[in-house]
Amino acid sequence: MSDGPKQKTVIGADTKVKGEMSFESDAQILGEFEGSVGAKGELHVADGATCRANIEATTVVVDGVVEGNIHAIESVRLSETARVRGDIVAGKMIVAEGAMIAGACHIGPDAREAAAPKPPMRQHMAEVKPVTPVHVKSGHHVRK
Repeated sequence: MSDGPKQKTVIGADTKVKGEMSFESDAQILGEFEGSVGAKGELHVADGATCRANIEATTVVVDGVVEGNIHAIESVRLSETARVRGDIVAGKMIVAEGAMIAGACHIGPDAREAAAPKPPMRQHMAEVKPVTPVHVKSGHHVRK
């Protein structure tokens, strides 16, 4: 028994949306969106569309402009018209000649772990030793 045809939400070319969107299936942005997007299916940013958002989806297809980070569980596909300003984390990525990426890319099965922020290195104050200043005078080092 089939669940019927797969649903797809479309944000029209003449539409500007600001906020947080989440989709249970596929979605396509033809207009402008600003905020954050989550999709359990495929998110398609069409040619001529602008998405200023952090994106989390199963698959992300970019033909337009994305200004924000992309996290795709399965894959990211960038066409020759794609413009991405942000970091990409994905299981795999296909990039067409002419696409533009300005950001870090973490691709592969361990990409999420590689992209996870590392805790800052901390040094206990007891371990920090005072530095003796060194002054340069006429080419000679003089310690004070």
